[in-house]
Amino acid sequence: MEIHGTVADGFEPVRDAFVRNFEQRGERGAAVTVYRDGRQVVDLWAGSRDADPDPGTTSPAPPWTADTAQIVRSATKGVTAAVVLLLHQRGRIDLDAPVGTYWPEFKAAGKERVLVRQLLAHRAGLPALDRPLTPAEAVDQVSGPAALAAQRPAWEPGTDHGYHPQTYGWLLGELVARVTGRTVGRWAAEEIARPLGLDFWIGLPAAEAHRVGRIGPVAEPPAAEGGGLALRPKRSVADAYRDPDSLTRRAFGVIAPLPDENDPAYRAAEMPASGGIATARALARFYAATLGPVDGGPRLFAPATLTLARTEEAKGPDRVLVVPTRFGLGYMLHGPASPLLGPGSFGHPGRGGSLGFADPDSGIGFGYVTNGLRKGVTADPRAQALIRAVRSAL
Repeated sequence: MEIHGTVADGFEPVRDAFVRNFEQRGERGAAVTVYRDGRQVVDLWAGSRDADPDPGTTSPAPPWTADTAQIVRSATKGVTAAVVLLLHQRGRIDLDAPVGTYWPEFKAAGKERVLVRQLLAHRAGLPALDRPLTPAEAVDQVSGPAALAAQRPAWEPGTDHGYHPQTYGWLLGELVARVTGRTVGRWAAEEIARPLGLDFWIGLPAAEAHRVGRIGPVAEPPAAEGGGLALRPKRSVADAYRDPDSLTRRAFGVIAPLPDENDPAYRAAEMPASGGIATARALARFYAATLGPVDGGPRLFAPATLTLARTEEAKGPDRVLVVPTRFGLGYMLHGPASPLLGPGSFGHPGRGGSLGFADPDSGIGFGYVTNGLRKGVTADPRAQALIRAVRSAL
């Protein structure tokens, strides 16, 4: 396997771990980028751009290049949450205001007192819908918010937490639209991606479509490689995923049938919870910018906003993921279900593999993007191997 890119002195263990991901963990195509104190110290890529062949061609899969991007699934949530936190930073959104202050229709069905911060921390009780949306409804920017405005919460908001896999994007997307008149994708493009020079999109422009590879499933590693939401989960977790009436299955099944994430139309749509497309450089640079200036560019989060992102808002058994999780305002926090670099780390994985996070204590911004999807929700063994290598280099 030919590995491309660079590593700074002292960070060679990350390259070694990246190589082993291809040799031992079934990696097909991937990239990893690491910043430390605003300076890029790792930038690597290898493999093929497509995890599986395009059914419309007989040509071999093109190689992963320096500017290859992929759909990163729920790693999108980290940027979507940043939009809301930045609007708060600019005085446009009060985190302790009821959501209905900005979105009056949301007050229905017992949601009058749901706060903005509860949306960000997965405490609103709205991970599932009584009726799943079709793929067309999911991307029309109307049906999702309308369904959630009418939906009765699965628990009393603010009293518990449970991961909102897909509804998170419709909830925050509608909030942002009501406050700014812009979609999350447009706001993120204009206020985050453009100033920071990020190859990150929620709603892929047609001009960038040629850069994006196809994602697909890859074989699971040995059981010993598991972790977090394990590849061989406890019976209670496995039962929750098998039971069609469980909140877990309903939360992950709010779109039925499941959309084709390789469909150009899906990639072009705005899915703020799961449809972001990014390079590893973009994820790492984004998280580095939450900590401070990057290459002389602007700092994204003020110190108070950084504190909000990394301060625990929810902890304990997750009603959807069925294992203990920790959330700040919009971000998963370091813990057994989602091990990051250290106790102060915050970020977000994408189901199947991709991951972005920041670690304020070490000044690390980390981005890993893969086209080979595994079944795990968090703590992918490939990403974990890279994290261990970063830790060893510090």
